[in-house]
Amino acid sequence: MKRLGILLSGRGSNFVAIAEAIESHRLLGAEICIVLSNVVDAPGIVAARKMGLNTAVVESRGRTRDEHDMEVIARLHQHKADLVILAGYMRILSPRFITEFPERILNIHPSLLPDFPGMHAHRDALAAGVKESGCTVHFVNERVDDGTIILQRSVPVLPGDTEETLAARVLEQEHGAYPEAIARVLCEQYESRNGHYVKRND
Repeated sequence: MKRLGILLSGRGSNFVAIAEAIESHRLLGAEICIVLSNVVDAPGIVAARKMGLNTAVVESRGRTRDEHDMEVIARLHQHKADLVILAGYMRILSPRFITEFPERILNIHPSLLPDFPGMHAHRDALAAGVKESGCTVHFVNERVDDGTIILQRSVPVLPGDTEETLAARVLEQEHGAYPEAIARVLCEQYESRNGHYVKRND
């Protein structure tokens, strides 16, 4: 059984989707060992408490990134996390954090990377006039919204779409994509090759 450490800053809808996938046996071989937030009143941490999961709040305000990350790392090790799952965690991880969990930190981004990295993916997609957008689950490295792509799901960009309508449609795909991507990592039948996570040939 692999242990997932979930990091979040807000509503945690992707965390809830992962927890429900585990509960319904759609995501096998995984358990959530800790849900950690850098925001005291994040709705996601409230939801985790209601589920009876281990939770922790490590506030980031007034601390350097390295100081904050060192405490988060310690909490993850304390709970023996095998994978670190970023579920709306609104902080850039320090290099120390990333080297502590090499190829073991997953993130989901609301675009088809490498297109439209950064905070305003939906706005950027609409401004570019693309016909398709979606979400990407990827391993985290020291570059923002970079790293080996594990899985992508696409949605059409419709005439009249706003940031809100596009975001809602992408979010529906995120909730299915994240548990599936975690399952790919856990099954150990895939490997990183040319920037993508692909099935082994052996």
